Amino acid sequence: MSKLDVLTPLNSQMIFIDQQPQMAFGVQSIDRQTLKNNVVGLAKASKIFDVPTTITTVESDAFSGHTFAELLDVFPNAPILERSSMNSWDDQKVRDALLANAAKGATKVVVSGLWTEVCNCTFALSCLADTDLEIYMVSDASGGTTKEAHDQAMARMVQAGVVPVTWQQVLLEWQRDWARRDTYDAVMELVREHSGAYGIGVDYAYTMVHKAPHRSVHSGERLNPVPAA
Repeated sequence: MSKLDVLTPLNSQMIFIDQQPQMAFGVQSIDRQTLKNNVVGLAKASKIFDVPTTITTVESDAFSGHTFAELLDVFPNAPILERSSMNSWDDQKVRDALLANAAKGATKVVVSGLWTEVCNCTFALSCLADTDLEIYMVSDASGGTTKEAHDQAMARMVQAGVVPVTWQQVLLEWQRDWARRDTYDAVMELVREHSGAYGIGVDYAYTMVHKAPHRSVHSGERLNPVPAA
């Protein structure tokens, strides 16, 4: 596999690292509501394309709290791989899960985690050192304790061979062709819910250009203009 090969649902696997409240409290590199939106959007993308997904947590009871409820709602039956080490690669369960997926062809590991400069960076460097897997770090579905910390960690990882991506880039790379109708509607629904201006534009195009019905269930009457006297 080469980094020139684009991400596909078959060559990819997903890992969410420490998407937990106490970790999010410390994030200053990205607006935390935006962070959660992007994380959940990425999770839904993974679900749409049936990409193997691993969820791992650190010190849930002692410090970090439970994984974001919205993330777990996407994968209600997924095992949670609890750790004590900040570096996910130090945990055998995590290694086994990733390597099992890689054995089936999913050698491109897409990563979303907290914090960028600790849990993401150490995992990425260790995994690259020990395997032939490729790491794709989702910058806008990860966060650091400062913008400087996030940016420098991303730069360090890129120097080591990690590929920086964004969550919507991953989504659209997996879709690739709008003629793929089996995932088209689900992707459009995801975009309208999580992609901000892009989603607003999709709603506009559907209703105003293609004359599709509005997706709202609003049933109230629209009152015509009445000029004031």
